[in-house]
Amino acid sequence: MRAMGIDPGTAICGFGVVDAMGSRLKPVTYGTVQTTPEYTDAERLVMLYDGLNELYDKYKPDVIGVEQLFFNRNVTTAITVGQARGIILLTAQQAHIPILEFSPLQVKQGVTGYGRATKEQVINMTMRLLGIREKIKPDDAADALAMAIYTIYSRHSLSLKRTVQL
Repeated sequence: MRAMGIDPGTAICGFGVVDAMGSRLKPVTYGTVQTTPEYTDAERLVMLYDGLNELYDKYKPDVIGVEQLFFNRNVTTAITVGQARGIILLTAQQAHIPILEFSPLQVKQGVTGYGRATKEQVINMTMRLLGIREKIKPDDAADALAMAIYTIYSRHSLSLKRTVQL
């Protein structure tokens, strides 16, 4: 199974692609789709749309994991993240790729075993699980890889539940 995790953002949208072969996880690629403020919001969303479609075409994920929108104190950030999530949901649907949504707490719990893990703890465990020696940069890409890992875990868990219920 190949999972793509996406950390939504309009300026920086992190992505990570992970393959699962049995119980072994293998990083395929990670990085960011970035836009700059010199463009209008609409132009930035088109850039994100195009960038995601290129990634889907190149890496052909079986499933996409994305962070659920949660409201924090910065309304402007919540709006731009919501816009990016809309583009992510749209492009995944158009590409016929199933999408799973998780809270940051679920991903932290699933990857580190502790729902209140720090960003550094999540990055370190992500690196350990994927056998990556050099620190993952930027944090958006690390968050996306953690999301991909948790998406694989979750998908596997869902398939086990279906098997047991039959």
